[in-house]
Amino acid sequence: MPQTACSGSMFTTPSGFSPHLACAEPGEEEAPQDGPGPGACLADGPAITSASLETLIQNLVPTADYYPEKAYVFTFLLSARLFIPPPELLARVCELCIKQQQLDQSPLDTAKVRKFGPKILQLLTEWTETFPSDFRDEKMVGHLKDIIHRIAACDEAYWKTLNQVLQKLSQRLSLISQGEESIVRVSLNASSISDKLVAFKTKPPPIQKDMLSICNDPYTLAQQLTHVELEHLRHIGPEEFVQAFVQKDPLDGTQQPCFSDQKKKTSNLEAYVRWFNRLCYLVATEICMPAKKKQRAQVIEFFIDVARECFNIGNFNSLMAIISGMNMSPVSRLKKTWSKAKTAKFFILEHQMDPTGNFYNYRTALRGAAHRSQTANSNRERIVIPFFSLLIKDIYFLNEGCANRLPNGHVNFEKFVELARQVGEFMTWKQVECPFEEDKAILHYLHTAPIFSEDGLYLASYESESPENQVEKDRWKALRSNVLAKT
Repeated sequence: MPQTACSGSMFTTPSGFSPHLACAEPGEEEAPQDGPGPGACLADGPAITSASLETLIQNLVPTADYYPEKAYVFTFLLSARLFIPPPELLARVCELCIKQQQLDQSPLDTAKVRKFGPKILQLLTEWTETFPSDFRDEKMVGHLKDIIHRIAACDEAYWKTLNQVLQKLSQRLSLISQGEESIVRVSLNASSISDKLVAFKTKPPPIQKDMLSICNDPYTLAQQLTHVELEHLRHIGPEEFVQAFVQKDPLDGTQQPCFSDQKKKTSNLEAYVRWFNRLCYLVATEICMPAKKKQRAQVIEFFIDVARECFNIGNFNSLMAIISGMNMSPVSRLKKTWSKAKTAKFFILEHQMDPTGNFYNYRTALRGAAHRSQTANSNRERIVIPFFSLLIKDIYFLNEGCANRLPNGHVNFEKFVELARQVGEFMTWKQVECPFEEDKAILHYLHTAPIFSEDGLYLASYESESPENQVEKDRWKALRSNVLAKT
């Protein structure tokens, strides 16, 4: 069924996360850490399970002889924003670097700085590549330039590297802005709801195009749906998964969370949920619109084949949207129409996406697609587009089921390792280039074709197959009067 973005009400069953993530004893204390050591690295020595925020920041800071594991960098940069805004975090990192490397003294220790310089540049590069939206804040760029200015005297090449980093960052930020503008345009077009079409549905010729007139090949439509999905995924930043569920930390002494409502940037994530809902309603509209039962049955069979092709491609989000649209009540009540359609394949697909056992069948299929992606030799085989609502639900329950801080005030870092694992897997999948050629006519139709509201769908359904009881008859009469009054 259609989804609601980032709301606890959309979730029904917990899933997947380890219950031991926040099981440290209330009085348990962390062994003191004076600086980066084996425990800072996720791969070497014992993994960090909890630590003070200050210790975690210290473990992020490179030195002449130390650089944190890449997994640690991603995990901490992803989760730290729950406790400290990115500009303050970068300022703290730079402050520690200046202090530890004595960058405020003259002359500098050239040999030491030349060992440290490449490491701080690597950290800043990873930050700009993975979380470019953080650098929309001018303070971030200011901190970045300041720390490089301090070490550039030892090697002019640092300025060249910085300029390359800033150039690539500018390109990424430009793409993000273009993506957001595109989302706004698409959302304006996709908001077209045309219930008045129902009142004329029995009048030839058709007053609107339908999907089969635009594309009658299920595999081609599945390819174009994959284009839309990957385009949405491309714009979702990893930080949106954290910011979607940000809330006041009861153990934080400040009065406000790190993100006010204005600063919670989840627009790409929310746009992706809106796309899922639109596809649900588009499928239902296409089925309910034809006046003849035979035509409606043909549309059902067509979308069953599209759903099967989506499954084969690895596009589970479009697959679930199609199944959800076909299971909406205005569609499922069309018993005479369904009796004329060949539905064996539909029931197989429904079984694959059955929510029983916390979507066990789907998760098994997803693991298979993920394994295929890891060993693939082509982008076609690398495609993995997860059922997005379930991914969000998993992250929601991880967030709700495990505290951000332990009772001793330490950050529950083990929770964020699991969060980073889930988000990191998604980040790998979203980087796949779509291997299919674009069909602009089909993409335009997917984004702009008018869709019915829920009331419009019910009215179209009643016009197709008469109400079966008094409740349906009364609703039909009310809906018909309502729509005719608007036309």
